[in-house]
Amino acid sequence: MDGALQKKFIGYEYRDITVKKTMQSIYADSFGNFGWIAEGIGEAAGKVDSVVMKFKRDRKIRNKSELTRLQRQFEACTAEIVSLERSKVTKAAGVAYVVGVLGCAFMAGSVFAVIAGNIPMCVILAVPGFLGWIVPYPIFRSISSKRTEVADPLIDQKYDELYSVCEKANALLN
Repeated sequence: MDGALQKKFIGYEYRDITVKKTMQSIYADSFGNFGWIAEGIGEAAGKVDSVVMKFKRDRKIRNKSELTRLQRQFEACTAEIVSLERSKVTKAAGVAYVVGVLGCAFMAGSVFAVIAGNIPMCVILAVPGFLGWIVPYPIFRSISSKRTEVADPLIDQKYDELYSVCEKANALLN
């Protein structure tokens, strides 16, 4: 057989990664810096907000151990970014839910006061009940915006770290 027509054998290693849909483009753009080639994307079983990304790379890639270390650092950064994004609304939602449930409790007390024939107590309990139904959304927005002001600079810092790791990995490949 002619030497020019022979193809060199390449053994690949494969990896399936489940990522949040919000991080899909980051992985698609960045994983090539670690020697990975995108193979495809599929739906994650049982997870609405996630996808499974399929990658492959040459088993005999140069600087494999250092690339793997940098890849772990990359994945830690992305996990922290996802966590910081989630933290923007977690506390705000929790406080809003508690206020809403307290509003329901006061309203239930108001209904029991009416049943008992105590109209003044009904009015006294109905006022905080209605407030507990009205204020959760403004409370959510307020807490969420304050947390966003704190989290956004941290997220930007993590993205800078992430890009730095990708630059180092790319330099090892080339």
